[in-house]
Amino acid sequence: MPSQATRHGTRIGRRRGRGSPCGGEVVVVGSWRRTTARVAVLPPAVRLRQLRAVVPSARSVGLGLALLVVAVAAYLGARATSVFAVRQIEIAGGSLLAREQAADALRRVVGTSLLEVDSTLLERRLTDVPQVASVSFDRGFPHTLRVVVVPEHPVLLLRRGKAGWVVSARGRVMRRVTNTRVSSLPRMWVPRRTSVVIGSILDARSGGLVPTIFRPLAAARVPAHVQFVRAGANELTLVLRSGMEVRLGNLDDLRLKLAITRRILLAVGAQPDGYVDVSVPERPVVRPVDSQVAG
Repeated sequence: MPSQATRHGTRIGRRRGRGSPCGGEVVVVGSWRRTTARVAVLPPAVRLRQLRAVVPSARSVGLGLALLVVAVAAYLGARATSVFAVRQIEIAGGSLLAREQAADALRRVVGTSLLEVDSTLLERRLTDVPQVASVSFDRGFPHTLRVVVVPEHPVLLLRRGKAGWVVSARGRVMRRVTNTRVSSLPRMWVPRRTSVVIGSILDARSGGLVPTIFRPLAAARVPAHVQFVRAGANELTLVLRSGMEVRLGNLDDLRLKLAITRRILLAVGAQPDGYVDVSVPERPVVRPVDSQVAG
């Protein structure tokens, strides 16, 4: 009987045998499955000549190492000698006072090799100068060190009794003022027991957050000049030159409050002895004008 393939691939065949009554025996050959193996094509063996073309020769390796040693020795020699010694320092940016203070802080660099100038150390040394906010450096070989100064921006005159100090937008005390009457900066008074150190950043108790409002104030283009600033625990009030007060409350939503203030002042003007209360921006109040201006 011919072999048959089942649906699952099992082949069953009969072969004749003596002990079988039907003249044969059933033999299960096994499952038949199609192979899924694939033949991988291997790349041809890399020849020795090809390896020699890729791998550098011992002579090339030795020459490269020799050049590296010469370069390192030249670099170390330049650091130790006066080949690239600093002979000139060029300072740009900032006020004349800021440049003079920066020059004083950099005098010890003269004579040092440009390769040994530590820009991180110099930056830390210069940012300790009260007039300097940040700096950048550039080496002009063979003998010039170039410095660009970003100055502090004065925004406030801090008053303690008769004494006065200029404070930057970051709340940093820049310098002491001998004649406070000639300054056009807004004033803010602090108690006589308040410690004021030139070069330091004012803390919150000394009104350190107050200077941070002046950049947003300038950006909002409020059409009035601030004459005084009153700062309390949870309130900040700007007193305009006309005598009108702008009550901001805390510093939350400051840009929104200043935008509303600008809109109100453009509408009603800076009225003497009046006030604008934007401590709650959703319900601004204007006095003595008997009205509320919607935000």
